[in-house]
Amino acid sequence: MKFEVWPEAVELGRMFAEEGYELALVGGAVRDLLLRRPNHDLDFCTSARPEQFEPILRRFGHDGFWDMGRKFGTLGAMRRRPDGTEVQVEVTTYRSDTYDSDSRKPEVQYGDTLEGDLSRRDFTVNAMALRVPDLEFVDPFGGANDLAKSVLRTPVNPRQSFDDDPLRMMRAVRFVAQLGFRIEPDTAEAITDMVDRISIVSAERVRDELIKLLLSDRPHEGVEALVDSGLADIVLPEIPALRLEIDEYHRHKDVFEHTLMVLDRAIALETGSDGPVPAPDLTLRLAALLHDIGKPATRRFEPHGKVSFHHHDAVGAKMARKRLKALRFDRHLIDDVSELVNLHLRFHGYVDEPWTDSAVRRYVKDAGHLYERLNRLTRADATTQNRRKELMFSSAMDEMEARVRKLKQQEDFDAIRPDLDGNQIIEILGIKPGPQVGRAYRHMLDFRLDHGPADHDEAVAELNRWAADEGL
Repeated sequence: MKFEVWPEAVELGRMFAEEGYELALVGGAVRDLLLRRPNHDLDFCTSARPEQFEPILRRFGHDGFWDMGRKFGTLGAMRRRPDGTEVQVEVTTYRSDTYDSDSRKPEVQYGDTLEGDLSRRDFTVNAMALRVPDLEFVDPFGGANDLAKSVLRTPVNPRQSFDDDPLRMMRAVRFVAQLGFRIEPDTAEAITDMVDRISIVSAERVRDELIKLLLSDRPHEGVEALVDSGLADIVLPEIPALRLEIDEYHRHKDVFEHTLMVLDRAIALETGSDGPVPAPDLTLRLAALLHDIGKPATRRFEPHGKVSFHHHDAVGAKMARKRLKALRFDRHLIDDVSELVNLHLRFHGYVDEPWTDSAVRRYVKDAGHLYERLNRLTRADATTQNRRKELMFSSAMDEMEARVRKLKQQEDFDAIRPDLDGNQIIEILGIKPGPQVGRAYRHMLDFRLDHGPADHDEAVAELNRWAADEGL
């Protein structure tokens, strides 16, 4: 088998060989080489211990060196090509990872052979290696054959593999999304039988796999695999809960299928790098996935066979915040996703009766920096099969966005403030700083949004009118 390999990999292989150590390119780098996919992050394994190969790696990586993974036997380096391209390498001593039955972190044990190291890897398509510098292809578990068939299979018995490292079950569904592969039946059965084992893995590691799944080319297929395997029941139970029973008259949609459709549609509305929502956008994709998770808790069967989900937006926002927090997502992302879920029904009233300018201002002000994402989520959520309704909704959204553009030419929405600031409110009303000032400020902001800019005398008159009504 002939390979066109990164020159840096061959060079590094020579440097290790000169010191008497083995070095092999492994994992995703070899897989992507066979798939002809671009990859500038190269993973290697070696017979040397970290303290032995650190000097070699420091000489190689004249543009960067890191050792955060030293306790796992991993060191990394980076060099920059003349064209500016960065090539990052990580080198790990031959090893085997195992979990104690009650531990959330793997125990690292060094190994002695390349074949032994490959046997501990997650799937055969990642258990191939290329010895450098001589470019000997090593494939003890038939990874190339599985790669050609787009199959995910473990190098050893899947139950042993998932028992050693339960996170591999999450990687399986992630590779379904990233590579479009299918999980081999025995491997899939082992995942279903062992899903409870995922609970010993830290929330941060599960979160990272979910992020990779959602940012992939096929998150729809990845979410389906996550649910079908039973893993979602443990790590994201709000999603399988969307599989509500459809009544015999089909008067309401299957919420799970609807959610996947919204996810697909939202992704299609992402923009290029120079647009307002560059793809792939984790915030929009998470909001699309979670936007209806409040429906099971709010479902009510009304007279005449109707089904309602009143306030599922507000309930879903609270549920989204709780789940994302449990998965250790970033606080700002949690705030943004839960707010998108909370606001995703906000526009629907516009379709029946176009808003006043003040209502449009309020919508944009409330959406804030999420305005572009919110509009895309709202459009994606309009999955009606009624062509007339679809056209009406799309036309209404186009009209509202045009009005926003026109209003933004007249005033800066991001800079909208009350016509009176806090100090002026205190002086005019003769009150001390405290909750009353905050209430007055919020009222004056509402007045500004409803009526547009006011001159000073108008603003003072409105403040005094409000204060009289409040008994101040």
